Amino acid sequence: MKARILLLMLITMLVVSACGQEKMQGSMTLLNQNNEEVTFPQKKPVLFFFITTYT
Repeated sequence: MKARILLLMLITMLVVSACGQEKMQGSMTLLNQNNEEVTFPQKKPVLFFFITTYT
């Protein structure tokens, strides 16, 4: 049973990844904690952390 579920998950991941785009179109802009826009460059790979707090 576990092997069947694992195989189904792998096939689903393969189909979803095949439907995606190779690169993003345009730039990605997010808001920081001060409601200022932050734009990530598309020329080179970028690593960013997304941390949320629940208060």
